Amino acid sequence: MTNVNVVVIGLFVFVLAVFLGLELISKVPSLLHTPLMSGTNFIHGIVLVGALTIAATVNDTLGGVIAVAAVFLGTLNVVGGWVVTDRMLGMFRGKSAATPARPAKAEPAAPAPPPGEQR
Repeated sequence: MTNVNVVVIGLFVFVLAVFLGLELISKVPSLLHTPLMSGTNFIHGIVLVGALTIAATVNDTLGGVIAVAAVFLGTLNVVGGWVVTDRMLGMFRGKSAATPARPAKAEPAAPAPPPGEQR
């Protein structure tokens, strides 16, 4: 296979994956988006390890740029998934567990009037 064939096949697989992903996600009810995202965090962890492995074996500049972009975007996706999962789990915590209770501040006493004056 020539380099052009590899690029064309890679581009075809990418476009097919984008189309399939959009079709699948559009069928998921909005109530399930957050649990679905938190459940796939481990898959993106594996994708990130794969991107790091590929980045270590790149021999040319373009491949290196694409590999670094893949590692960066994969890292953003994993971290974003964990943030969303934390927020989702925060919805199930009680108010007292989510924010620590603070002692009420006492109102400062009004200064005493000078002698001989009434309030």
